[in-house]
Amino acid sequence: MSDPILKIEGICTNIAQYHILQGVDLVVPRGGVTMLLGRNGVGKTTTLRSVIGHWRAHEGRILFDGQEITQLPTAAIARAGLGFVPEDMGIFADLTVEENMTLAAISGPIDPARLDWIFAAFPPLKTFWKSEAGTLSGGQKQMLSIARAMAEERKLYLIDEPTKGLAPAIISTMARALKDLKDQGASILMVEQNFAVAKALGDTANVMDDGRVIWSGAMEALANDAPLQEQLMGLSMEAHST
Repeated sequence: MSDPILKIEGICTNIAQYHILQGVDLVVPRGGVTMLLGRNGVGKTTTLRSVIGHWRAHEGRILFDGQEITQLPTAAIARAGLGFVPEDMGIFADLTVEENMTLAAISGPIDPARLDWIFAAFPPLKTFWKSEAGTLSGGQKQMLSIARAMAEERKLYLIDEPTKGLAPAIISTMARALKDLKDQGASILMVEQNFAVAKALGDTANVMDDGRVIWSGAMEALANDAPLQEQLMGLSMEAHST
């Protein structure tokens, strides 16, 4: 494997008295989509939040683009080229769509060509450009959340459950935009419960259970092996693929 964009080595993260991550090892190759899968509550979101620095790993190392970032503040990690789309979207409801996007572009004004691409991927954002983000529908807020991470080119995108609770038409829009980002050569680490989306976008997959990664391999290998899905995740993921 070429030098990975992200390497997580044995990280342990506690939240209050709870030991959430118990020695996570994970490698994200450059280019393509790495899926982080598993049942609810096994540590997927905590893994992403430990990488971006929202929660601090107290053991192990996180290497991003060859640099150790384990103890860096979140702002420094973002400046190093890491974009984060949290599960709770993290948008500013009383700011306009335009203001939300402007704040997300940490290097300066958004490149007009990139903005055109974002508008093509998510047309409602152009329609509601001057509207307060709080007035958007749930699906439109999720579009804005992902568009904010895409406001400028990042070395790595961390995306937490982008299709959760969305209508099928919005999920299709979201999947197309992420496929577009992938086709541009982006590196993405994504938590996703919708197995059809994971299967369509993922190149590699990591399955978590009880605060550890218990399986890593090609997404295609997992997608084509229903007994393995059952064994790793305790449910038939194929049943959730519609």
